Amino acid sequence: MAILLTNRPPDTLPRAFRRSGSPNGWGLLFEAIRTERSGVVVGIIVALFWTAGKVSVPWLVQLGIDRGVEGDESLVFWAAVISSAGLVSGLCTGLRRWWAFRNARRAEMRLRDRLFAHVQRLHFAFHDGVQTGDLMSRANTDLQQFQNFITMVPVTAGNILSVIAVTVLLLLINPGLAVLALVGLPVVNVLGRRFSQRLHPAVMGIQTESAELATVVEETIAGIRVVKGFGAEELQAGKLGKEADDVYGRSLEAATVRSIFLPAIELLPNLGLVLVLFRGGHLVLDGAMTLGELVSFNIYVLMLIQPLRMLGMVVANGQRASAAGERIHSVLSTAPLIVDQAHPVGLHGTSSVGRVEFRDVSFGYPDEPEVAVLDHLTLTVEPGETVALVGPTGSGKSTVARLIPRFYDIAGGEILLDGVDIRTVRRQELRRAVGIVFEETFLFSSSIRDNIAFADPDASLDEVRAAACLAGADEFIEELEHGYEEAIGERGYSLSGGQRQRIAIARAVLADPRVVVLDDATSAVDPTKEHEIRDALAEVMGKRTTIMIAHRPATVALADRVVLLDGGRIIAEGTHQELLVASERYREVLAAAEELDSGELTEQPAGGD
Repeated sequence: MAILLTNRPPDTLPRAFRRSGSPNGWGLLFEAIRTERSGVVVGIIVALFWTAGKVSVPWLVQLGIDRGVEGDESLVFWAAVISSAGLVSGLCTGLRRWWAFRNARRAEMRLRDRLFAHVQRLHFAFHDGVQTGDLMSRANTDLQQFQNFITMVPVTAGNILSVIAVTVLLLLINPGLAVLALVGLPVVNVLGRRFSQRLHPAVMGIQTESAELATVVEETIAGIRVVKGFGAEELQAGKLGKEADDVYGRSLEAATVRSIFLPAIELLPNLGLVLVLFRGGHLVLDGAMTLGELVSFNIYVLMLIQPLRMLGMVVANGQRASAAGERIHSVLSTAPLIVDQAHPVGLHGTSSVGRVEFRDVSFGYPDEPEVAVLDHLTLTVEPGETVALVGPTGSGKSTVARLIPRFYDIAGGEILLDGVDIRTVRRQELRRAVGIVFEETFLFSSSIRDNIAFADPDASLDEVRAAACLAGADEFIEELEHGYEEAIGERGYSLSGGQRQRIAIARAVLADPRVVVLDDATSAVDPTKEHEIRDALAEVMGKRTTIMIAHRPATVALADRVVLLDGGRIIAEGTHQELLVASERYREVLAAAEELDSGELTEQPAGGD
């Protein structure tokens, strides 16, 4: 069932969310509150004492006036008693606030940890269809709305208790005046319900548009080099302006709803106060009511105004939290498609090391499963063998690389690692057995040592250096000012493309995998510098089973065997030299790749700094 994150039709939503369960914003909110129920109970108890102290003050004022002003009792005594009640109320106000923020922050922390862990568990297909800025918005802005509402729970509880206590006292003091004072409450209730119904769509729109705005900002900052390289600053500014205008428009819709309903909610209790003053004044003049009773009655009526005024804020925050909850729930209710079996097996007892078999494998990506990317593929890579996969764009080369560590599940056939079906292996063990160097090198904003030791943070410096030496990276690392402790900045852009790629290779080597998958590891490197990476690859491949996706002849020549893919099938295989002689299609693919490389070398970006 589709999750309607906005009032847009379901087919405009991100595909990854279309498998989610039904919206459950309030359910998730109450679940978050239940996790902090002990703290919430303490907060409510504190709110009870706050209510007792606050509600007792008007009653004590009445006694002070009737007995201390009009009677013969001590005013000092009554002033002290009133001050004590005020002190209790003041202390409980502080405690109530502390418990409110404590509960809210803990609930927010738990839910953020849960969301982050769940996002990491979700399959690649989910991340293929979701924008980073959208997920960031859910993990930050939406959770902030949750925190804001939970903060109000003890405060709201105190206000509710206060309204109940004040209503009872008003009826006890003078039922007739109480009816006049409370005549507007049913109308306030009706207005509150309509306010909630009208506000929810507007608030949901704000949350969604804010996520789209965050996506534009995130993509622009992450891709600032591309933006500047093509002189596209004004284009991105235009996109940002459009999204900002959308947020502004949605915010005005919500503000319009508030501006209509909130004044009415606040006005009704004040009308009750006017009626009480008019009728109560005549009762005092007629001797049917004491002055102290009228004063206390008016104070109680005034005490109703603030909680009822807060009603609008509670409704608004509740709707924002509910809208945020729906968006968070749409992520949490998305079940991971790639999961371990109930009783996964291990790879430790297998005899061979690094044998990879594709047996009659068929596969189509989840967004278009009917399109066969691999069509009954059968391929065996022996332990220690290096196989290069070559083919035109869309032939299935990179798909093979993604299927070995089980980033996606196949539609038919089997993939075996050392004779074990990878679907029966625990995912963490499988992915530690397969080291991948992706086409797009991603390095973390940390030191070079931390990046190389990413899969094994406890690795010693000697182990890190050994992996770097094997990848041909040790020499340039030692030349850096801080060596292996050099901070490389965001995505490692302070290094050259070849240097980043060698660090990525060292990272894969340090994990000591059974199989190394090189997904076009030299494609992003200047061909004039390719020999640096090629030398590193030769060292790495000499000791491990390697599946290499490549298109440059010099790199392909490093392989023991070359497999030519086209249309998801193997159409030729042999050594590089054998295929050059025997396969016209192979020559065409390499020629097209060389032409593409030549075009990339001569292409110049427009504009920029």
